[in-house]
This record gives sequence, structure tokens and C-alpha cells, in this order.
Amino acid sequence: MFELRPFERRNNRIATYDPFREMENLERAFFGDRGFFSGSALGEFRTDIQDKGDSYLLSSDLPGFKKDDIHIDLDGDTMTISAERHSEHEEQDKAGSFMRCERSYGSYRRSFDISGIDAEKMTAQYTDGVLKLTMPKKEMTVSNTKRLEIE
Repeated sequence: MFELRPFERRNNRIATYDPFREMENLERAFFGDRGFFSGSALGEFRTDIQDKGDSYLLSSDLPGFKKDDIHIDLDGDTMTISAERHSEHEEQDKAGSFMRCERSYGSYRRSFDISGIDAEKMTAQYTDGVLKLTMPKKEMTVSNTKRLEIE
């Protein structure tokens, strides 16, 4: 006759229980509006990689960074892009005059496997908050196969 189920009041009406909405609300409460898989919430940044045939084009969104604060390090078959944004105001100013401060400050880092890349020929450009790396592919060498005769 009667069903027991959780409800939520909105404008004096009863809404049906939606577990997906509850999980979204929990995620929003815990991680904020950025969400669980947002790059900036994890100290990372968004990156696209395009296959251009003989090379790859890596584009990373790094808005608000100065070119001097972005570093690209190559260590063997690993490339690490790191960037650090410094706070331009002091903590007392932040606590005193800001009504809301949403811009994030800190360090951001991503690592990539570049085993198929010719690292000596890579080039980098940083324009309008986008870092673009042109990464030529290593030339495929055809190995000379040889069959050994069994004696």
C-alpha cells in the first residue's frame, strides 16, 4: 500500500530518489565543481595528441602560465611537462579583500612515454596559453632477418 523511499523537497514537492544524482552531489561536495577526472583537480592539465603521419602534435592547455614557468624534461623514454603558477597576492590580502578566489596556484605535471619519438628533432611553441610540441616519429628500420640452417 505505502512505499518507503527517500525523498527530497524542492518547492514543496516530493522528488523521486535518484542514486545517480546523489552520487553527483557527493562528488560535487567532495571535489567541487571540477569533478573527479578534471585535470586541474589532480595537479594535471588537459592534453590532446594528434597523429600527423610522420609526427605527433601534442597540445596542452596551460593558460595563465609564463613561458619561463613551463619546463619540458626528457629522461630516457619519458618526457615530463611541468608548470608552476605562483600566487600574485599575499595570504592576508586574500583573506581580507577577496570575496571569492577561484584561480588555482601550484605545480602541474604530466609524463608521457616517448619511446617511438625522435627526441632530438622535437620542437616546442607556447602561444596564447597553449603549449604545442611537434614530435617526429622514429624512422622504422627494417631488420634483416636471417635463417640459420640446422646441422
